[in-house]
Amino acid sequence: MLAAPLTRLVRDPHRRERLLLGTAAPALALLTAFVLIALVMAVTDQNPFRAFGLMFDYGTKADSQVWIINKAIPYYLSAVAVAIGFRMNLFNIGVDGQYQVGALIAAWLGGTLALTGIINIPLIILTAVLVSGLWAGIAGYLKATRGVSEVISTIMLNAIATGSLVGYLLKDGRLAELSGNIVHTPDLPDSSMFFTIDTGNGKVWGTVVIAVLAGVGYWFLIGRTRFGYDLRAVGHSDSAALASGANVKTMVISAMLLSGAAAGLVGMPILLNDSGNFGNNFPTGMGFTGIAIALLGRNHAVGMAFAALLWGFLERTGNHLDFEGYSKEIVGVMQGTIVLSVVIAYELVRRWGLRRQQSRVGAELAAAQAGRNGAGKNAPGENGPGKNDAAEVGQ
Repeated sequence: MLAAPLTRLVRDPHRRERLLLGTAAPALALLTAFVLIALVMAVTDQNPFRAFGLMFDYGTKADSQVWIINKAIPYYLSAVAVAIGFRMNLFNIGVDGQYQVGALIAAWLGGTLALTGIINIPLIILTAVLVSGLWAGIAGYLKATRGVSEVISTIMLNAIATGSLVGYLLKDGRLAELSGNIVHTPDLPDSSMFFTIDTGNGKVWGTVVIAVLAGVGYWFLIGRTRFGYDLRAVGHSDSAALASGANVKTMVISAMLLSGAAAGLVGMPILLNDSGNFGNNFPTGMGFTGIAIALLGRNHAVGMAFAALLWGFLERTGNHLDFEGYSKEIVGVMQGTIVLSVVIAYELVRRWGLRRQQSRVGAELAAAQAGRNGAGKNAPGENGPGKNDAAEVGQ
């Protein structure tokens, strides 16, 4: 099955170059990041080589790997939600508020109805997707009809969602109940909790299936459908998209609705595999982490998966470094340095690839021009062998 793609890769120099550019950027970014991190640690009198060794040893343990996979699931879903907007040149910075509103309403509905799991689980997921999508659609509508920047509108919607709406709905028993110091929605019945995969060293959340399906759906929708083509076309040029028959305003609204719908999945791993309710201790900030992971993975379905796992690895091993005498802030330094290195490395590789392409096209044009000039000299009726041959025939 792999023979044909590998044969095409070996024979086609353009495919080989694309593969080289695709792997050179993340490799350069990670190398640069680790060099900078090592310098920062060395300046602060901390041994970077010991730190990296501790991180590798602790992060490759079986229980750590399970923890990393579970942590990466919502991160990956968040990155997919952000990437949908990125592919259309839209910056959906409101994923954090979108998934919290969706998870809250879905958790309350699922806990209140307490239906059998085969009905309740799809209902919870569908509710989260619809609510989050509609919340994001507000920004899309304002962008399409009033020209309001989606950055501004999603920031404001984030503030409304996380700072006001969620707190209001959780307060005074409106959609929640008090349990100790935690205010949360009614607990989901046991039948409404998602399955887990017991590895013997911990349980992998079954919602990893949702993440895989979301990644495959994202890849297919963006790269294999007319909608995905129109979405990418609008991101590159509105006029070009119009020429191809795409309705720009409709695509803006559709992209934000779809991005918000994907954001609704972000809270599902926590809700269905961990907490079983939505409370004031529900994890926040995963939407902003998704932005970094989408950038790190270059909005590619597989690239974002590796980036999410890397992020989980850094968080897991970073907490361990704190117990080994290293500053706990070093994890934030690592994550920030990696993101900055990725942005810079991708731009450098992009420019290098563009110069390579321009040089190759110039060489091909020069060769074609030289070929035409040579053919012109040898044409019948002109100076050259063609004319001499005609003269010899006449003699």
